[in-house]
Amino acid sequence: MNYVLNRPVIRALIVKDWQLFQKQLALYVLAAIVSLTLLSVPQWWTFYLGSLLLIIILVAVACFAISTSLLTERKEQTLAFVMSLPVSPLDLTVAKLAGNFLTFGVPFVLILACTIGVILYTPLPDGLLVLALLLFGHVLVAYSLSLAVAMQVQSEGWNTFVMIASMVMINPFLMLIGQIESIEGVTRGDEIIISSTALAILTAQVLISISAIGLTAWWQGRKAAFY
Repeated sequence: MNYVLNRPVIRALIVKDWQLFQKQLALYVLAAIVSLTLLSVPQWWTFYLGSLLLIIILVAVACFAISTSLLTERKEQTLAFVMSLPVSPLDLTVAKLAGNFLTFGVPFVLILACTIGVILYTPLPDGLLVLALLLFGHVLVAYSLSLAVAMQVQSEGWNTFVMIASMVMINPFLMLIGQIESIEGVTRGDEIIISSTALAILTAQVLISISAIGLTAWWQGRKAAFY
């Protein structure tokens, strides 16, 4: 099997995805800034509303990146056009994974940076940063698992089920870590203390995300044909 990547075609496919979706992604970032503005106001109801909107936006960004660049293209049968290009299954795998991480990663990192800034430079307790990092870590895991399934499973129904199921687990996850004293105890204080438990959860989240994407890249890239 030829493992030489066709970099110009891969780059063109990545740029195509970014150019198609950059305006929508900018709107998501703008909406996240609005939610963070609400979150920073020292009122319980604005904090609750801002937190809820932020979670919804993170979920929407993750689902948007996968559904538009993979599921919608399958429904519209644009793979036939891609197959007419000088591109191999490995090229397409690299392009789709890189393109997805670009369309998801840019708003994800921007929203994360804005969230960190709001926590550190507003009256919100700095200890809340630990909970925020764990929340973003969960979204990253949910996105990575959903992307891995979407890359390998053709069924739109199963892909939708996995995306919804992984994102719905945010609430149970927050409730679970809220019961951990070493995490819950610091969220209301002004000192940022990342306990060994919180660090272990963050490490597991990163490793699961990397493993899901790495295994997907290896499995899809070794195929000799598109199907």
